Amino acid sequence: MKAPSVLLSLLVASTLLHAEEPPAGAAEKIADALPDKPYAKPAKPRKLLIFSVTNGFHHASIATGQLAFTELGKKTGAFEAVVSNDLANFEADKLKDFDAVCFLSTTGEVFSPSKDQAKTMTPEQLKEAEVKAELLKANLMAFIKAGKGFVGIHSATDCCYKWPDYGQMINGYFDGHPWGAGTDVSIKVEPGQEKNPLVAMFEGKNVDFKEEIYQLKDPYDSKKVDMLLRLDTEKTKIDLPGVKRTDKDFGVAWARNWGKGRVFYCSLGHNHDIYSHPTVLKHYLVGLQWAIGDFKVDVKH
Repeated sequence: MKAPSVLLSLLVASTLLHAEEPPAGAAEKIADALPDKPYAKPAKPRKLLIFSVTNGFHHASIATGQLAFTELGKKTGAFEAVVSNDLANFEADKLKDFDAVCFLSTTGEVFSPSKDQAKTMTPEQLKEAEVKAELLKANLMAFIKAGKGFVGIHSATDCCYKWPDYGQMINGYFDGHPWGAGTDVSIKVEPGQEKNPLVAMFEGKNVDFKEEIYQLKDPYDSKKVDMLLRLDTEKTKIDLPGVKRTDKDFGVAWARNWGKGRVFYCSLGHNHDIYSHPTVLKHYLVGLQWAIGDFKVDVKH
């Protein structure tokens, strides 16, 4: 009997989202914190793919983030969120139906079989899967460069290590989080960006909360993107185990052009409460709408 297509097997497995649900009360907190209207009127009905495959660490807050983004789109009318880990969405004929793709706390090689899946596969199936992974990656990169949007949230920098173009696009890879989930941190607006619509909701003021903050490694380069938010190292403890950077360059959010497309990244999103923080939700909304293409910002990079 002929073995079932490895692609079919992976597509079926990839549609199975983790069973976690947001913690009790999260839905109410999110509802209370959502903005009332979009930042910009959508030029047309917009569709956002929210993709959260984790072939590495799985964040429990993914379910909370999925709910927050879904409700953000519904309440403001800015977009329709499609929450799906189905790799079939990255086939060219389906991908074209979306205006932007959001990698929400993705980890590992998201287009390849997980370690557990790989153990059950023949060498031929593994080869087929990798050929398919390369095709899907090429589809996504072409989608963005042709003028669509990409949004990365939190551990979107902790995936696709074997895909150099992705690392260049998102501007770096995860290199630890010296500031853990229970650490008090202060996030500041990049000087000179106070009036940028992508961070204007912060009104030039720091936000302080407990959150996991990333340290990034090559190809991270804050000079190659429009930096929006940083860890304020004057107001946050930095003599912690695991801090490798000596330049105090801990970017938190940025934007850039990629071909004709737009890339927005924000590393906030480890803790459940981030998704019910009113200012952060406005930041997400404006970043999403910019990436989707419903308003322009003078992005230099």
